[in-house]
Amino acid sequence: MGFKLDKIILWGRSLKEYIGMFNLTPDEFNLSILDCGGGPASFNAQMTSQGHKVISCDPIYQFSADEISGRIQETYQTVIDGLKANLANYVWQNIESPEQLGKIRMEAMNQFLNDFPLGLQEGRYVLDELPNLSFKDRQFDLALVSHLLFTYSDHLSLEFHLNSIKELCRVAKEVRIFPLLNISGEQSDLLLPVLQELDNSGYKAGIQQVDYEFQKGGNQLLKVSL
Repeated sequence: MGFKLDKIILWGRSLKEYIGMFNLTPDEFNLSILDCGGGPASFNAQMTSQGHKVISCDPIYQFSADEISGRIQETYQTVIDGLKANLANYVWQNIESPEQLGKIRMEAMNQFLNDFPLGLQEGRYVLDELPNLSFKDRQFDLALVSHLLFTYSDHLSLEFHLNSIKELCRVAKEVRIFPLLNISGEQSDLLLPVLQELDNSGYKAGIQQVDYEFQKGGNQLLKVSL
């Protein structure tokens, strides 16, 4: 068994990582995008600075930037220690060490923290959470979910996954979920039941390779539409 966590943690990634994780093309930057469960990622801040439209939603947006920063600091060493204890489960190529990963992640999360107060005022960060979202039907062209569904299979039930994906398909024309591994680096045991139920319910769902891999074998996304 690999890395284990007893709860869902705050951990953010950058625009560059989002591009790799979700196979985002330059043309897709101009779509209306929802970053669902966006947490402290810098994706919204970086996309906004380039003139693109992103709304991020997460239950943590009820807290202030200082409160979120404190929770990140509480999480940081747990993550770094977990990576050090499970080095063989990760691809140390573009990122060479747990310490370098920590630096990269903190840079992204600090970008988020600096942007959060203004983004909250502008309505780019919205207090909302799965499986029930407040957005309108088909409000977005594309919804992205990073390191929540499937990642936390030990914490989130099959019913939660299915309800969440169907809700995402209500608010967005297309949904992309990454990765399909759990936090320990194994394929989520919920993936096949989710695919079966989506197929039975008339959704179009397919697995695609991506040009991003940090967890070994974690180089696939799930694309879903109705």
